[in-house]
Amino acid sequence: MRIIGRISLLFVFVCATCAGCSVNEVVVAEETKLVVAESPVDESLLLDIGIVEFDAGIPEDNNPAKSGVFDDIRHAETKYLAYHLKTTLQGTGHWGAVRVIPDRSAFTDVIVSGSIEKSDGEYFVVNVSVDDAAGHHWFDREYSAQTGMTSYSERRDRSRDPYQKVFNDIANDLHEFVATLPPKQLQQTRQVSELQFFADMSPLAYGQHLMTDEDGIVTISRLPAENDPAVARLRQIRERDRLVVDTLNEHYANFYYGIAIPYRGWRKNARQESINFREAKRSARMQALVGVVVLAGSMAIDTNSSNRRSRNVNRGLQNMGIYEGMNRIIGGIRQNSEASLHLDAIAELSESFGAEAAPMVVNVEGQERRLTGTAAAQYESWRKLLREIYKAETGFSQNVEVGTPARAPETTL
Repeated sequence: MRIIGRISLLFVFVCATCAGCSVNEVVVAEETKLVVAESPVDESLLLDIGIVEFDAGIPEDNNPAKSGVFDDIRHAETKYLAYHLKTTLQGTGHWGAVRVIPDRSAFTDVIVSGSIEKSDGEYFVVNVSVDDAAGHHWFDREYSAQTGMTSYSERRDRSRDPYQKVFNDIANDLHEFVATLPPKQLQQTRQVSELQFFADMSPLAYGQHLMTDEDGIVTISRLPAENDPAVARLRQIRERDRLVVDTLNEHYANFYYGIAIPYRGWRKNARQESINFREAKRSARMQALVGVVVLAGSMAIDTNSSNRRSRNVNRGLQNMGIYEGMNRIIGGIRQNSEASLHLDAIAELSESFGAEAAPMVVNVEGQERRLTGTAAAQYESWRKLLREIYKAETGFSQNVEVGTPARAPETTL
């Protein structure tokens, strides 16, 4: 009976140990207060920001069943999260125009790019890099946040994203950095981005206005005359270019608002599934461990006693222990298999996302040009058209109409 007592003590010890390994769930997520301008900023000091579609951060040999990274979700997040950062920065009052841009070819004062490292509804980690038009590297930083139970509550503030802490941190860091720059540098940054656009349109006329050193830093060698008619015309062309980028942002807005509800549902479910997955894994380990202990203890029972009655009792206890131990081990394996079903549930939620931007029609001097494909492909086609128009001297300074898409309604799962 002493062995049986030891088995019972081991069983109680294992159960108590595993009970202390329960999954901890954050109830209220940490928050960061967004720094907003208290008074209007001098317009000449406001820098325009271009936010490049985030990098998906999908491993080359990605196995969603193991990594929990689903291609459709991540590709949707590259646009959704970039656009949400745009709306956050716009609300601070510290910047000029803030736009999502398909790639770094768009000429703007500051470019923000990011790479998604983790996004499963519970944890969000993104690496952010910031550079200005003059080639100055502002910073590289990693931002992270863990959501809580209240992040997806029906009673929460719906205007706040569950990942809002990260976006506020990025916005605050950008403001803190730009606040250290002298006004002269801010003005020069604006001039550099303008001259880069001029040089792209007319390399022969403006290619020598900028100089780039061996470190990639761009400086102004000379400025064009303000009364030069070509300058006024190129500024008009640049405004049309910005109009096209703004129109592309309407496509991003359609996508952003169109997937808002299903994406919110996916993150809420993905978070719960992640917690359930960890709980199932923990429970499976506990089941298997208890089974091994009971099985080992049962095998150690002395069934060769000289006393027939004791021998029969011990054999009966051994058989019961072996049966219970095997059942617990098998149960642990079964729970482990059930845990993978939670990942399958997440995968099924990824089917409702799309990647193509709606076609855009550009009317230039009475001629319609249809731009199709992804946002990046449309912008590339537009830039080619822009150069053709400039070279052909078609009086581009008159009217350029860009068809603005209607906002798509939010869809439900």
